[in-house]
This record gives sequence, structure tokens and C-alpha cells, in this order.
Amino acid sequence: MANTKSAKKQIRKIKSKTSVNRYWKVSIKDSVKKLNEAIEKKDKKGIMDLLGKSKSLIDKSAQRNVIHKNKARRMKSNLQQKVNKI
Repeated sequence: MANTKSAKKQIRKIKSKTSVNRYWKVSIKDSVKKLNEAIEKKDKKGIMDLLGKSKSLIDKSAQRNVIHKNKARRMKSNLQQKVNKI
């Protein structure tokens, strides 16, 4: 348990940052899941829309330090490879 005033403030900050980071990570997962479903259905127009949205979310989360920039690049590369196989 935090004893000092600054330690208590850090706990409050961590709680709010955790919820924000969770929002971004869940948004990415949902977007990627929808993209994978579109790939299975081979819906070309839907795939291109979802690919752009997914890449945008991944870039924004990397910019906000929610995920590491190299992980973002790897995720985008893997998504593009899946789309290119179609």
C-alpha cells in the first residue's frame, strides 16, 4: 500500500492510464478480428476498408506508446500478408 502522497497519486494515474491502454488494445483486437472474418468470407471491399482502419488503430496506439513501435510494424505486416494471399 502506498504511504506517501506522491505514491498515492501514482496509483491514481496508473488506473486511468490502464483503462485508456485497455481501450486501445481492445479496439485493435476487435478490428483485427473483423478483418480476419472478412478475409475468410473473401469480401474484397470490406477487407480494404477494415485493413485501413486496423492499420490506423495500430499506428495510433504505437504513437501513444500503448504498444511498441516494432510490434505495430509486425502486426501491420502480418495483416498485409494475409490480405495479399487472397
